[in-house]
Amino acid sequence: MSPLSLGRLATRLPALAFLLLSLLLSAPPAPAQDTADLLPVTEAYKLSADVATPGVLKLHWTIAPDYYLYRGRMKFKGGDGVTLGEAQLPDGKKHHDEYLGDVETYHHGVDASIPYTLAAGTTRLQLSVQYQGCHEVDPKICYPPHTEHLDLPLPAGAGAAATPAAGNALSAALSQLGSNTGATTVGAPLPAEQAFRFEALAQGPRQLLLRWTMPKGYYLYRDQTTLKLADAAGLTLKPAWPAGTAHHDEHYGEVTVYFDQVELPVTLEGDLAGRQRLTLQASFQGCQDGGLCYPLMTRAVDLDLGSDAVASGAVAPERPPPDLAGGPLQISLVAALLLALGGGLVLNLMPCVLPVLSIKAVSVLESGESRATARRHALFYTAGVLCSFTALGLGILSLRAAGHALGWGSQLQQPLLVGALACVMLAVGLSMSGVVQFGASLGNTGAGLAARSGPAGDFFTGVLAVVVASPCTAPFMGSALAYAFAAPMLSALLVFLALGAGLALPFLLIGFVPALARLLPKPGRWMETLKQVLAFPMYLTAAWLVWVLANQRGADAVGLVLVAMVLLAMTLWWFERSRTRGAASKVAVAILALATLAPMYLLAHVPPPAAAATAEEGVVAYSPQKLAELRAAGTPVFVDMTADWCVTCKANEHAVLDTPAFRDLLQRTGAVYMKGDWTDVNPAISAFLQEYHSPGVPLYVVFPKNGGPGRQLSTVLTSSLVEQALTEAAR
Repeated sequence: MSPLSLGRLATRLPALAFLLLSLLLSAPPAPAQDTADLLPVTEAYKLSADVATPGVLKLHWTIAPDYYLYRGRMKFKGGDGVTLGEAQLPDGKKHHDEYLGDVETYHHGVDASIPYTLAAGTTRLQLSVQYQGCHEVDPKICYPPHTEHLDLPLPAGAGAAATPAAGNALSAALSQLGSNTGATTVGAPLPAEQAFRFEALAQGPRQLLLRWTMPKGYYLYRDQTTLKLADAAGLTLKPAWPAGTAHHDEHYGEVTVYFDQVELPVTLEGDLAGRQRLTLQASFQGCQDGGLCYPLMTRAVDLDLGSDAVASGAVAPERPPPDLAGGPLQISLVAALLLALGGGLVLNLMPCVLPVLSIKAVSVLESGESRATARRHALFYTAGVLCSFTALGLGILSLRAAGHALGWGSQLQQPLLVGALACVMLAVGLSMSGVVQFGASLGNTGAGLAARSGPAGDFFTGVLAVVVASPCTAPFMGSALAYAFAAPMLSALLVFLALGAGLALPFLLIGFVPALARLLPKPGRWMETLKQVLAFPMYLTAAWLVWVLANQRGADAVGLVLVAMVLLAMTLWWFERSRTRGAASKVAVAILALATLAPMYLLAHVPPPAAAATAEEGVVAYSPQKLAELRAAGTPVFVDMTADWCVTCKANEHAVLDTPAFRDLLQRTGAVYMKGDWTDVNPAISAFLQEYHSPGVPLYVVFPKNGGPGRQLSTVLTSSLVEQALTEAAR
């Protein structure tokens, strides 16, 4: 069998490049937080009751636009002398909720019928109705469960005592909604500045006192509060939180909150070096009891250490300007471009890119007799790489400008793209194994067609190289990408193009430097064997992608993608056989190709599996609350943000983190190993990555026991680097 050209593969899969690029740029948005226009819970969900039918209570919710109610969060409990039957509720719209799993929701309105029986002597229908809903557009905030206590007059003949006329009964019932003893009545939420008043004063050079004051019915989360000093290197804050109120939160679990007012003593530790003034920033979150929860608020106060004057907290910017953020823009554009070029060059050696480069290597070897052909391969491959990096850069920057979260490699959080890539790798492997020859005419006489299809194949290889490169982060890439994610658009695009130039540079040099091209072995029969050997990295890549999919969506997703891969193999097998057959065989190929798409369609709708209850031994799952708790207790913490599709993460784990030496280091320093899994979409981890200006995973941050700022480590770990960081954090 003659050597295969990748260009022939591209003639049968031309649309796949565009599909991959469109999937590459898809990511769920991170909602902006602005609660000014949110309705009070009783206005978002207006409840009315009808007791005109003896023995049956009818409830109706009028749901405001852009709000919805959970079917499974409705609860009904009878009062004294009232026994409720099973509530009759219509089916809701099926929906997968980030916190509650598979749920049903109601929009616009919903009716419920509840049968009831009364004990002898009962004259009124008393019950409590609990429900919960959310706002489904920005800000996407869910209300806490809300309870209304109803005390309704019974229709004539339903109770032992006389009741008002039916005409007055409904009026009385409506007037009683939410207004009786023990009812939960929530007014319109106050502006954040009024709901949470923040003040601070310096009681001495090293002792601060912070105070939050809330109106009745508002509370503050302890573990959602963080404090930091601006421009005060060498100083740390040590808060001493007073005892609070235990509270069960729907999303955070068991938490500590403060009502009315809380005063927090804070000790300044470190060298004051003659400082007289400090700027303190406090970030905190709170809720209206029975109403909405406010987004994270940040206030800044200027403190005079020589005065006991009270300073009121002014609203601080939610994000400092990039050039003041301290991180990505501390390097120049030239330095970022050089780092990007070097990172792209080293990316050629990363295991996620090597399978695709094997395709390119074969095409270059095939063109060994013609320098013009080698130059053409190099140019069109480079064009594919640069166009893909440009599209990726524009997509990321546009989404981030709109306030959405998208990071390097995060497209592999999309199961449909992972499944599609697995099928592509299988198809390429089958072609390299000689199972199918794309674009080869009968008798291999279609030389003209093959010549025309070459550039398309080279371009497609460049696209595929960029898609599969994203799970890897080469050295030097982290700083360059962080710069690109914070810089103006033109500078950011130059960084992405420099990454592409580095990735394409080896093949550009081979195509345009004859001395390098002469070092390549001459074409021969051995190339067919090499090509078949290089098919196996393709199969291994497909297997790895299926493993990633298993961690994202479980066994059902794996079954679907395996069925799709079998159908794809059958399609390619029959496609090869149909060359010598009639039109009916070609119709069968089309039918098989369409059948291959059916499992992929189902794959896109497989929900994430339920969260696993088990955890790795010696590893704490990341949560902002747990991190704050450990830091408040004075425990050094090693935070590892990782993902199953991140090859650099797995290499670091194998070389450093999953070793007895690292476990001994944790024990010796008293540090906690905390891991965040970004394999699937996780807003809390996305927020942590943004806080540290990280374009993606891996991200490693070591927090010292004295409560100081976290130290961000290199994306490529060494044992000595980790040991030094944890030893310093434990001092």
